[in-house]
Formats: sequence, structure tokens, C-alpha cells
Amino acid sequence: MHGPVVPGWLLVALCAATGSYCLLRMRSGSPTARSAAGGEAVMGFGMAAMAVPAAFLAPPPWILGAYAVVFGGAALRALWLARGAAHHLHHAVGSLAMVYMALAMVPAAGDAAHTGHTGHTAGGVPALTGALLLYFAAYVLSTGVRLLPVAAGGAPSGAVSWGARPELALACRLSMGIAMLAMLIAV
Repeated sequence: MHGPVVPGWLLVALCAATGSYCLLRMRSGSPTARSAAGGEAVMGFGMAAMAVPAAFLAPPPWILGAYAVVFGGAALRALWLARGAAHHLHHAVGSLAMVYMALAMVPAAGDAAHTGHTGHTAGGVPALTGALLLYFAAYVLSTGVRLLPVAAGGAPSGAVSWGARPELALACRLSMGIAMLAMLIAV
């Protein structure tokens, strides 16, 4: 990812921590919840890998194509699973946004002579970037609202394992939505 190094590393840490928690969530819950957590883990670790600052580690030329293939496969899987659970549509949009960002980071053919310039990126389609920014901003706001405290009358009694805590799953989705916004702004 192009941009400042410190925010890039913070984004890597956030996405990797989110991916790790999603792996923990895969150990509990229904098969549908485990499947969703697996998709979110792939997204979290993939976002962490894409967010590594280019100033620290210049990615090999083939890696952006590999990202596009991996996230394209994740999008197809999410679309297939969306037949049974609407939440997978969000996974498909997120995966397709990652494909878009990977392709937007590929330098144009004429840019080979300018690779030494700092801050020079290929960029994306402004209308598509804007649409994705609006989608993820709405997603972040709606997820954030669902995290607001409600009346204590509906609180579950008894201990709940760390992998089955719905508020932590929402917090992970919120953090990945915010990370997606940060990555789209950098496009």
C-alpha cells in the first residue's frame, strides 16, 4: 500500500488482529457462523498483507495479480454462499473491492520509467472508488449503531466463550470496514 508508513503498520496490526480473532470464532457457533468467520479471517489476513507499506517492503510485480486471484475466488465463494445467508453478499462486495484495489495498484505500462518517483500510483476509477467508499461508510455506520448499548433486560445470562461473543464479531466487522475505508482512500 502506498502512503505513510506508521498508519500502514497500524492498519496491518488491526487487520491481522481481526483475522486472528475470526480464526478463534471458527471454533464455536453454527456451521453458518463458522463459515462467515472463515471468510472474515481470509479478508482480515488479506487486508493485512495488502496494507504492508510499500516503503518498507516493495511487493514483487506478481503479487498484485495473486491478490486479485485470491480475492476473486473469495468473491465467487461468497456469492455462492449468499444463496443461504445474505451476510455473504457483504463478503462478496468486500472481496471484489480488494480485487479492485489490487488491480488499481498495478502500474500502467508507461509508468515503468517512473517507478523511482515516490507517491506515484496507478490509481483507480474515481466513480467506482466513490461508490465503494459510500458503501463501506454506510456499512461502518450501521455496524457501529448495532454496537450501541441497549437496555439491560435482554442481556444473556451465563458465561459465553470468547469465540461466540456477538459484540466482538460486530467489533471485528466494524474494524475491517474502517480498514477498508482507509485502504480505499489510499487508492
